[in-house]
Amino acid sequence: MTDDANGVLNAEVPHTARIWNYWLGGKDNFAADRAVGDQVQQHLPDIVTSARADRAFLRRAVRHLVGEAGIRQFLDIGAGLPTADNTHEVAQLIAPECRVVYCDNDPLVLAHARALLTSVPEGVTDYIDAEARDTAAIVEAARRTLDLDRPVAVMLLGILNFIGDDDEALGIVRQLMAAVPSGSYLAVAHPTLEIRPAESAAAAEQWNKTATPPITLRYKADMLRWFEGLDLLEPGVVTCTKWRPDPGDPTADTDVYQFCGVARKP
Repeated sequence: MTDDANGVLNAEVPHTARIWNYWLGGKDNFAADRAVGDQVQQHLPDIVTSARADRAFLRRAVRHLVGEAGIRQFLDIGAGLPTADNTHEVAQLIAPECRVVYCDNDPLVLAHARALLTSVPEGVTDYIDAEARDTAAIVEAARRTLDLDRPVAVMLLGILNFIGDDDEALGIVRQLMAAVPSGSYLAVAHPTLEIRPAESAAAAEQWNKTATPPITLRYKADMLRWFEGLDLLEPGVVTCTKWRPDPGDPTADTDVYQFCGVARKP
């Protein structure tokens, strides 16, 4: 997602990737981003915890996909700004030969991705400058790096919430999963209205008044549509802290504003 219609970086316009970076404790953000991040946090005091729970879900999901499911290829759409434990870092720590393609179209994200997201020698990391809606272009560009005749994990973490139309979001998921073979996986994380609905709605309203692109919050039932026709892994669609938490995780019994799920294409 770019700052404006021309894809030009604008430090005065708060932007999702940089606000998220701020919540994760990163330094790649501007005063306008921090201001909106603080305003949202006034409505949802636990939003930083939620953002970090989303990142922790990414770590656990990738560890499962590589270590237990044997996946060696990832297509991460809406990658966001590089931070700790990016998809390729987690995957290649377990299996250095993993191939990871990131997709985003925020100019700041792409600038940092080229500089920071470097693969280990045994693997490959690539980057696609494309809008999430342009699935045909994403799939075609991904073929440069990924063998689409072999299983791929499609990662859609914190991206479908910027697709306001439910049918369009569903279409994106189905088009991407149609392009990958049996044995591939879908991993999704998405902000929800089911945890503190009034506060969540107020935070989303604040975001949409001041930041870009606008955000849409959804319910578990909406997310379940994306997994239709796939084998949804246990424990299903749950708040991010409750998806296969690590032993002793102190957040495992808490609820955050992000739901998530992982499923296998039969």
